[in-house]
Amino acid sequence: MTAAWEADPSALFVRRLGKSAKELGNSDEEDKCPDIWQLDNGDIAVIGRDLTAEYNSRLPEGVLLGPSERLVVIPGNMLSAAKAEIPDA
Repeated sequence: MTAAWEADPSALFVRRLGKSAKELGNSDEEDKCPDIWQLDNGDIAVIGRDLTAEYNSRLPEGVLLGPSERLVVIPGNMLSAAKAEIPDA
């Protein structure tokens, strides 16, 4: 069975969605920042804290993580700041 969607590792970063972590006060270090980026194929890359192990045993019913998937968490204000730049489906 083929997955309906697969991530394309050759896709390139095109633009940040919203503001940087530093602009939002979520990071004071240049190399440790959550972020949201649109890729050249339209997919979205999210950089956040990997909390897969912490949440895996308490995911809501019907929510599953595949072997190659990770649950990442970003600050709520970061997604709110990106809202206007996230394209509609």
